[in-house]
Amino acid sequence: MLLSTLRLPTTLTEVSGQNPPPGIPVPPSDPVPLYGYSANSSQHCNCLSLGILLDIQKYFGLSDGKTGLLQTVFTLCYMLAAPIFGYLGDRYNRKIILGAGIFFWSGVTLGSSFITELHYRIFVLSRGLVGIGSASYSTIAPTIIADLFEEGKRTTVLSIFYIFIPVGSGCGYMLAAGVAKSTGDWHWAFRVTPCMGGLALLLLILLVPHKIQRKTAAHRALSISGMIGRADEKPDVHRTAKTTWCQDVGSLIKNCSFVCSSLGLTAMAFVTGALGMWMPLFLYRAQVVQGLVPPCLQDSCNSSNSLIFGGITIGAGIVGIIAGAEAARRLRKINNKADPLICASSMFISALCLYIALMVAQTNILSTFIFIAFGELFLSVNWAVVTDILLYVVTPRRQSTAIALQILVSHLLGDAGSPYLIGVISNAIQARNIPSLQWSFRSMQYSFVTCAFVGVFGGGFFLLTSFYVEEDRKEAQRL
Repeated sequence: MLLSTLRLPTTLTEVSGQNPPPGIPVPPSDPVPLYGYSANSSQHCNCLSLGILLDIQKYFGLSDGKTGLLQTVFTLCYMLAAPIFGYLGDRYNRKIILGAGIFFWSGVTLGSSFITELHYRIFVLSRGLVGIGSASYSTIAPTIIADLFEEGKRTTVLSIFYIFIPVGSGCGYMLAAGVAKSTGDWHWAFRVTPCMGGLALLLLILLVPHKIQRKTAAHRALSISGMIGRADEKPDVHRTAKTTWCQDVGSLIKNCSFVCSSLGLTAMAFVTGALGMWMPLFLYRAQVVQGLVPPCLQDSCNSSNSLIFGGITIGAGIVGIIAGAEAARRLRKINNKADPLICASSMFISALCLYIALMVAQTNILSTFIFIAFGELFLSVNWAVVTDILLYVVTPRRQSTAIALQILVSHLLGDAGSPYLIGVISNAIQARNIPSLQWSFRSMQYSFVTCAFVGVFGGGFFLLTSFYVEEDRKEAQRL
């Protein structure tokens, strides 16, 4: 109901609350659709491959290390494509870029469902191509929201946008598990998902004005410089000097708040990537050790853990993102450094909850689910807040590039390697011990401890951000 009634502002008066200055064209007042929310949800339905991870592992006969490589290849291609789309998004029509990315992603996902067990390398390649398609709208969509909303409302809208990260991820787990169970063939999960991409593409084509983003961005740059509402001046919307990509990157590297918050986000991505890839399998192995479920010997395995983990991801994500946005809105009135301090606190608490979940997994599976839920909840607190930090410490004309670089760094050092690293550590531990169900579980448990320590480092980087955020914010407003 909330999404069906939400309307984004499309005129300069709605965005700023003031009349537009002379010489700035006013876009049409048609509603801008929630294509960003649909795209975000469809993107994170890529988690469907993780919801049927055990089936895929058995189908191709993969070790833990090779299984983790699937997500690593997806993330590597995603992060390498992000700077390209960031460059294009700052300079060319965003609607066309978004549409091409969604179409490409949907087509490759459908095609990958027909790959046989003899062509594992082609399946790996298809995951990389899906990552390239996903990078297009993940890079550009937040900047469109930034163009349309001033700071007071932007955090709320971003929180709604980022709610669809856990919703899409959770639906991916649940959809994959449900389709695989009902059809008896995990391939059908990859054939159903492109429908989400088709819906997002349809909304994009039918409802999004062709040039509204670029006009609004020009207005917002003028709004920040204080030129709106001054009738005695006739500003030129082309006055802002164009800069090269290298100049933009050089400026961003000198922005301490951007660098530190990006490293904090990298720690979040590391933990999230590892959890998303391996947690259902870890829970299954814990249940096998406790004697709650028998070992999977048939072609189609029990997917109940994927369903439960998907539900936890949705619930914890929604609550966490809403709580983070509301906490940021209230605490900013008291402390200008509230945003990075919220992110630091939530990272520390999340790391503690995840560590406890790992330690109790062998004896009490219910407690494990509870602490995983709290760990995911506190991780989700940061998604919208981190993006909002970027949007107010970086000037508008560099925001697409900044988001693209943040995606590149967070995935390069974060979830691009964490699934593969967890799998490799698990393999190494198993190789040093006698093969057994007990060591199959313990190897995954010990490798997962890495995530708790990385979470603590992420909290430290957000603490560092709090030392620089006020100065960088003033500099961005000045520019």
